[in-house]
Amino acid sequence: MLLKIIVCFFAGLGAGLGTGFAGMSAAAVVSPMLITFLNIPAYQAVGIGLASDVLASAVSAYTYGKHKNLDIKNGIVMMVTVLLFTLVGSWIASKVSNATMGNFSVFMTLLLGIKFIIKPVMTTKEAMEAVSEKKRIIQSIICGTGIGLICGFIGAGGGMMMLLILTSVLGYELKTAVGTSVFIMTFTALTGAIGHFIIGGIPDITCLIFCIIFTLIWARIAAMFANKASAITLNRVTGIVLTLLGSSILLFRFFG
Repeated sequence: MLLKIIVCFFAGLGAGLGTGFAGMSAAAVVSPMLITFLNIPAYQAVGIGLASDVLASAVSAYTYGKHKNLDIKNGIVMMVTVLLFTLVGSWIASKVSNATMGNFSVFMTLLLGIKFIIKPVMTTKEAMEAVSEKKRIIQSIICGTGIGLICGFIGAGGGMMMLLILTSVLGYELKTAVGTSVFIMTFTALTGAIGHFIIGGIPDITCLIFCIIFTLIWARIAAMFANKASAITLNRVTGIVLTLLGSSILLFRFFG
């Protein structure tokens, strides 16, 4: 029991900071840690990660919304598409082996961390307003399809992909992109978690409860700081957290 609490605490710490700072899917951290350190089946671990993401993303979205860093109108367009394909991705995931899912989660965590350190996402609200409404809607539908499949399939990368697309493709400034991303992830994570629980059954209740609580607490703390921090700080902090988590998991797998 003590080991479960410790693993869930650090999983929630990494996931919460990633969610609050950069709109990352909590499952990108929670899933590989549960798989690696507690030997929880990959499909159940992803379900727990997605469930942890629901409240963490919701409280983060609320915090960003309070600081006027949330675009609900355009976010809904992408959200509907993502929701539909999250269910499809969840079904596909049930047909894939534990090893494949687990390894994908670990490498995604590490690569995302390195990316945010080396090449931070930087843009302005002026650049965001330069994108036409029609173009943004079309791009949101196309991008939402791919994001939904990834979110439902592995639970990792959905939030990060949304952040990258919102900033690089749709021209959002970072804080608004993060706020919009966690708003969307609240609903995609809920859909993905329900899909996983229906298909794979209810996971380890103890891990589920602790991961949800710890992720929620750290996401709230991170979101509060993020709305007062500079864009470069958000990128660097998130990158360091993800890189350390991804590296430690890989080291444990190869040398543990």
